[in-house]
Amino acid sequence: MKTRDRILECALQLFNQQGEPNVSTLEIANEMGISPGNLYYHFHGKEPLVLGLFERFEDELTPLLDPPLEVRLDAEDYWLFLHLIVERMAQYRFLFQDLSNLTGRLPKLARGMRNLLNALKRTLAALLASLKAQGQVVSDTRALGQLVEQITLTLLFSLDYQRVLAREGEVGVVVYQVMMLVAPHLEAGSRHAAEQIALRYLDG
Repeated sequence: MKTRDRILECALQLFNQQGEPNVSTLEIANEMGISPGNLYYHFHGKEPLVLGLFERFEDELTPLLDPPLEVRLDAEDYWLFLHLIVERMAQYRFLFQDLSNLTGRLPKLARGMRNLLNALKRTLAALLASLKAQGQVVSDTRALGQLVEQITLTLLFSLDYQRVLAREGEVGVVVYQVMMLVAPHLEAGSRHAAEQIALRYLDG
């Protein structure tokens, strides 16, 4: 692994464990056993490190935001898609531990995060529209628009909410929470199936 990638991996681990504001570039260099000058050669301070990690997160998440909407997917495929998104967010959870502060300090990150969230909401809306076209969703467009906002808020803050409660942030809990948001909008058969799948996520 290249030194640049090793630095990003180390920074990600420390940011996730301690929170980005509590980690200095000196601590990252010490953890890696390299000189501060070596780290500075690759990243001129902490801001480029954070942006480098966000770019990696963006690269990993973006392919998930382009599911094949023209193909009829099984119900479990939709929930797998959701699970994969939450997994990526959990891997970069430091980004969401103090999102308003972080984006306030880093305008470039703020723009990137807004673009990513808008893409996520478009994808969620398209998936719900696809389910509605299949007769699995019964709610009207206005209710589904509000559901997209609720799902997005849950995805953004559920892992950090668990952390505040001194719990280990669990991907399965977030997926369960989102599925239970969606369930009341489904027709009876699809709702029952979703609730059964959701319980499996909660049980781990």
